[in-house]
Amino acid sequence: MKTTQSRRNFLRMSATSALGAFALTQYSFKAAAESASAAVDPKTFGIGLQLYTIRDAMAKDIPGSLKKISDIGIKNLELASYSNGKFYGYEPSEFKKLVNGLGMDIISSHTQVEALGITLDNAKKMAEDHAKIGVKYCIQPWVVEEARTTLDSYKKMTAEWNKVGGIMKEHNIQFGYHNHNFEFDKVEGKIPYYDIFMVELDKDLVTMELDLFWATKAGQNPVEMFKKYPGRFQLFHMKDMFTKEAPFYKPATNDFAPVGAGLIDFKEILAAKEIAGMKYFFVEQDSTKDGKPFEAIQTSVTNLTTKLLK
Repeated sequence: MKTTQSRRNFLRMSATSALGAFALTQYSFKAAAESASAAVDPKTFGIGLQLYTIRDAMAKDIPGSLKKISDIGIKNLELASYSNGKFYGYEPSEFKKLVNGLGMDIISSHTQVEALGITLDNAKKMAEDHAKIGVKYCIQPWVVEEARTTLDSYKKMTAEWNKVGGIMKEHNIQFGYHNHNFEFDKVEGKIPYYDIFMVELDKDLVTMELDLFWATKAGQNPVEMFKKYPGRFQLFHMKDMFTKEAPFYKPATNDFAPVGAGLIDFKEILAAKEIAGMKYFFVEQDSTKDGKPFEAIQTSVTNLTTKLLK
């Protein structure tokens, strides 16, 4: 009799335990599902990408490449292909529709770099075309070598850029300049970036897109730059580096790293973004050591969303 009772008690307890275990398992699955559904969409961080990063992929498959970066979590784009009124071969309205359909926005555009970029001769046409695609910024990304040999050549450029900035403003576009490292090298005893650009450029007409990689490679401290010229840097290029080197001024290096995988202190820089006047930032990686730009972009987005933008 006792044996039978004990067995009943055992079976009752076993059934109760099993039910409890089942309930706990169901709760765990539910909690995991709720946690997954509550995961933050990377797009809410407003991470931008300079499309030069995937230039080779874009040359082969534009819609597919754009979908890949959208799936990674990129929200904002900075373009790197404008020619004859078209962007990546598309009419402005067509390219804008393609991008917006993937849940992304076009914020900025680098103009052609193979020649002089934006000049007074082509500024109006560029402004009209960029207004059609709806950008907020149109950026001069480069200065050809022959135009940066003397202080007078730099002064001539800045005087012209102020006029270009006025033309862009008429179309509700902010004009800007993107640096490399050569602007921090001395020319006739002066540093063009500080002694010409920051002095001669009208801060209301020409903002600075600070490339954090190139400025750092040139021995500059971005936070100190913000303090000296508050509000002048509406755009950042987020680009990391693997090695610390002595300052150099020739834009020739392969030391590009995904954001947060290198040595640049982005937390310190981002903590000073309001002083800088930063409104948007774009991840850019000129090249990768393994030839896998989409994987590098994923690493940058992961580091930004889990470590740097928290």
